[in-house]
Amino acid sequence: MTTAALEPRAGRRCHNMLNSLHSTHYFSPDLGRELGALGVTDPRAVNFAVRAAAFGPVGAGPVAAAFYNYKYELVARHVPAVWETAAPAQVLAARARAVDATLRRLLGEEALASAEMAEAARLALRAAEACSRAARPLYAAHADLPVPENPHLAYWHAATLLREHRGDGHLAALMSAGLDGLEAMVTHTATGKGMTPKWVCATRGWSREDWDAATERLRERGLLDASGDLTERGVALRREIEEATDRLDRAPYEHLGAEGVARLTELGGVFAHAALVAGAYPADLIGKGDA
Repeated sequence: MTTAALEPRAGRRCHNMLNSLHSTHYFSPDLGRELGALGVTDPRAVNFAVRAAAFGPVGAGPVAAAFYNYKYELVARHVPAVWETAAPAQVLAARARAVDATLRRLLGEEALASAEMAEAARLALRAAEACSRAARPLYAAHADLPVPENPHLAYWHAATLLREHRGDGHLAALMSAGLDGLEAMVTHTATGKGMTPKWVCATRGWSREDWDAATERLRERGLLDASGDLTERGVALRREIEEATDRLDRAPYEHLGAEGVARLTELGGVFAHAALVAGAYPADLIGKGDA
């Protein structure tokens, strides 16, 4: 019996579905409530704390390095000070409570208790077995955390592992392409699939002057045209980056197999669509909108 070959972009499509659900908690009022109860009230501090807590009480340097596209000065404003307010273990527990509440609100109790959710958790955890810790700090830190017992939380945990694994590899591809953190954001926004300049500046600590300077550097390299759109060279570079990311992230999906990847993509798409319809994301999050 022959096994179907994994189509080149199958892993990317599967990741997109999983990451969509993973990302819901960053925009959830439940996260702000849970962290606020610990005394962490600044939205930026919340963001740094929940994603970096798996590292332990680290300083600004490792967080800025692993997050890549945040301005260092913004990171340093909140890290390591946030750990004086809430220890990493407290943050991780609060994050789990927020994710639980968010998924219950967005998907409903029936979906969380369904056979499909349990199946998705099994498939995603199976894929994550083939992830590699080497040179992948955010994945490696989260891989050391225990797998939750409840299927919906196990699914979210596995989605997080796969998301951070791909993300760590993506940073290697960006560095190889010669794009710094903000330049990477500008080129992604120029594709129409990234965050709007408004959200980039509001969440990453960059100013309009920083954005314009990065845009000018990209124009000088021939990657953006006068209107801020990608040139043919810019389109080709973004394609090369995504293909390099796919290669670095292929192992989990090859391990799961073509049929498993297709099924996980199908299930993940159902959950991600339900979250979208339930209002999981801000309406102005994605696009080329004005800064």
